[in-house]
Amino acid sequence: MKTIEKISSFAGKYMAVIALIAAIISLVIPSPVHAALPTKIVNWMLGIVMLGMGMTMKFSDFKVVFTKPKAVITGICSQFVIMPLLAFLLVKIFRLPADLAVGVILVGCCPGGTSSNVMTYLAKGDVALSVGMTACTTIMAPVVTPALVLLLAGQSINVSFMSMFLSIVEVVFAPILVGFIINYFFPKFTEAASKVLPLVSVIGITLIIMSVVSANASRLISAVSTTGTIVLVVILHNVLGYALGYLVGRVLGLTHAQMRTLSIEVGMQNSGLAVSLATTHFAAMPLATIPGAVFSVWHNISGAVYANILARSADKYRKIDAAAGKEDDAEVAAAK
Repeated sequence: MKTIEKISSFAGKYMAVIALIAAIISLVIPSPVHAALPTKIVNWMLGIVMLGMGMTMKFSDFKVVFTKPKAVITGICSQFVIMPLLAFLLVKIFRLPADLAVGVILVGCCPGGTSSNVMTYLAKGDVALSVGMTACTTIMAPVVTPALVLLLAGQSINVSFMSMFLSIVEVVFAPILVGFIINYFFPKFTEAASKVLPLVSVIGITLIIMSVVSANASRLISAVSTTGTIVLVVILHNVLGYALGYLVGRVLGLTHAQMRTLSIEVGMQNSGLAVSLATTHFAAMPLATIPGAVFSVWHNISGAVYANILARSADKYRKIDAAAGKEDDAEVAAAK
């Protein structure tokens, strides 16, 4: 068991490197990878990842909604306003073809990413707030994500709100609910399982990336300029999300720990869900899966680097907040 825990810890720590290597392998030898990992596995893998997320959730995770309502409401609104609007603006500015544009918008309309909690911890942010925000936006996703996609992309493509709603319930909400119930009734089991859940998540996301990239390898290689453009768009989407999330927190007077948390929560998306939705609902647009796959690789790289940068100044800003009378429990915990 200890060996598995060490492997799980290693996988979680080097998720970005693993994802990048997986993407490269899928580009170099796409045929055998795609034969082993057809796109139909995407929904299953995402469901498993969401089940693991549910097994880590407790009723106490939602307590932050009542103890820090301003920060939570700010985070939820920022998540579902900043990233969708950024996606819409970027596809217009770069004049992306319809299939890639849909993929970028799907990424923007998804809830916070599952790895944002780890990055918040590394950044010495407010982990309780991060977990609460991720839980809230994920639970809201079955309604909010299809509505946003319909609003931003419905004029140019056919978007079915109800079918997308049911898909998110099936691959996100239902597995999370099952995991939550397991955690509630079998806490000792989930406590033991939690030590290997990072490995499960890493494997699930990696297999999703390999499936999507291998399925579209020839298109990506033949359209080098398009590939470069979509990588640039993904990077801008992610980095601008970090910046605007932090800015909103500053404008509204949140503590610096909450600003760091808000920044990471806004910038990191559940790109696996975007891939799942693209695979299920936009099969006629195969490249719609690519932005989500690229985002999955990139935001783990950028998130780790960004969290390290934020952590370096955490102690300085904790003292500033303390002097201003804005220090909270998360600031104190981050300093220890």
